[in-house]
Amino acid sequence: MPIYEPGGRARDDSENAFNIYTACSHRCKYCYAPAIFMKKREDWFTDNATPRKDFLKELLTDIPKHAGQKAQVLFCFTNDPYGGCDPKFRATRKALEQFLKYEIPVAILSKGGYRVCEDIDVFKKFGEHIKIGQTLTFDNTPDSLEWESGAAIPEERIDTARKIHEAGIKTFASIEPVVFPVQSMKMIELSIPYIAEYRVGKLNRYKGMDKSVDWKKFLHEAVDYLRENKKQIFIKKDLADFDSDYLTEDEKNPDKWQAIPW
Repeated sequence: MPIYEPGGRARDDSENAFNIYTACSHRCKYCYAPAIFMKKREDWFTDNATPRKDFLKELLTDIPKHAGQKAQVLFCFTNDPYGGCDPKFRATRKALEQFLKYEIPVAILSKGGYRVCEDIDVFKKFGEHIKIGQTLTFDNTPDSLEWESGAAIPEERIDTARKIHEAGIKTFASIEPVVFPVQSMKMIELSIPYIAEYRVGKLNRYKGMDKSVDWKKFLHEAVDYLRENKKQIFIKKDLADFDSDYLTEDEKNPDKWQAIPW
């Protein structure tokens, strides 16, 4: 089915999800999707991704069953809804129009930068029933290009958040993976005027790099700063486990900060 309930750690991000494209142009070194689909990286990371076969036909069959549901649907787990191929196909916009028609709350997470802004007119029609997220990782262009060569640079992602915020649309940030904690904290600071909700995780099992980080220190630093700035917070379980008692129940609850149902 096009709309599905994710399992494992992915469930922390949304009760339901919907994947649009077959691959991704961002070329993130830490990406888990190629392994999941047992593809070689060079096959998965391509500028020639296409919408999943018959995705719209399947969605039109499936989506009436979800009409008016309370659980949000995240675009997307295994690819970016605003990757490099979206301007050609506009598949994300076509899907959004159906979710709007059937009054299903939506969350969008992207590293696509200004491409996200092309659908602000549709976002506005959702009102409070949508939230738009930026994945914030590195605080400088060289590191971003080294790790995520096809994604929007950090400055563009921050400016995208600004534009969406100023359009009156709820914003969130995914602070994950945390490759360099100092840089992740800097991106939180730079984005703080434009982001309503932060979802913070860590780096998991990437060439042992996560073993050298004081995750408890990072957890405290991030939570303290976000509390001081009165932001909505969700700490993903992998990070929360380093000091669960430091967090409120709401800060550990993945369903607390979902897009508001109709």
